Amino acid sequence: MGKNKISRFIELDSFKNVIQPGLDEIFNTPFRLKGKWRKEYFRNNYPVILELGCGKGEYTVSLAERYPLANFIGVDIKGARIWVGARYAIDHCLNNVAFIRTRVEFIGSFFSINEIDEIWLTFPDPQLKRKRNKKRLTAPVFLEMYSQFLKREGIIHLKTDNRELFDYTRDLALKNKFRIHNITENLYSSEIDGAAKEIKTYYERSFLDKGMNIYYISFSLEHDKKIEESSEG
Repeated sequence: MGKNKISRFIELDSFKNVIQPGLDEIFNTPFRLKGKWRKEYFRNNYPVILELGCGKGEYTVSLAERYPLANFIGVDIKGARIWVGARYAIDHCLNNVAFIRTRVEFIGSFFSINEIDEIWLTFPDPQLKRKRNKKRLTAPVFLEMYSQFLKREGIIHLKTDNRELFDYTRDLALKNKFRIHNITENLYSSEIDGAAKEIKTYYERSFLDKGMNIYYISFSLEHDKKIEESSEG
C-alpha cells in the first residue's frame, strides 16, 4: 500500500462525516443510526438521498452543493476513494453530506422503512460476465433490498456508459412494470435536465471526450411484489 493511501486511511478515522462500522455492527443486526439519520445525524427533516458505489464521492458532494435542503450519503467500500469526497465536504463546509464505508450488500442494516427518498447509481461496475449478473446494483436481489428502505415512488437513477447494463436495467424495469420517469440512450442529446445532466464525474467527462454515449434511466419500484429477473438476466 502506498504512503498516500496509508495517510488517507489514518486521516479518515478522524473525519466526522465518515462512518466505518465494524462487521459486528452491521452483520444481521441494525446499525445504531438505522431509522434515525434525520434526527440524530443530520438533525433536520430534509430528504435523505444515497449514492451507492460512490467512489470518490464526486456526485455525492456535487448534489449536496446544488441541493442544500437535502441530505446526501455516499456509500463505498474503498476508504482511499471516500477520503476525496469527505475531505472536499469538510473543506467546503458541506454539513449535509456523510459517507459510509461498507459493502452495498450490507446496506439494509443502515436504513429503515421509508427513510430514503432517492438512490443514485453513477457508473457502477456493469459486471459483464453472465454469471455475475446478480452482482449488478440493479439486479433483483439489490432492488428488493432497496425497496425495504426506499420510499414509495422514491426514484432510482442509473447513469452508465455501458450499453449492456442499461439494456439489462431497462428490460428488468419493463418486465416488472416499474414506473419509468426518464430514459435515454444519449443523455446529452436528450431533453432531460436536472442533476443527471448537470453533474459530470471525472470519468464521465473522459467518456464524453471519447465520443461515448451516456445512458440514463430513472424509475420507481413496485414495493408489494417480488421482483423478477429479466429474460436476459
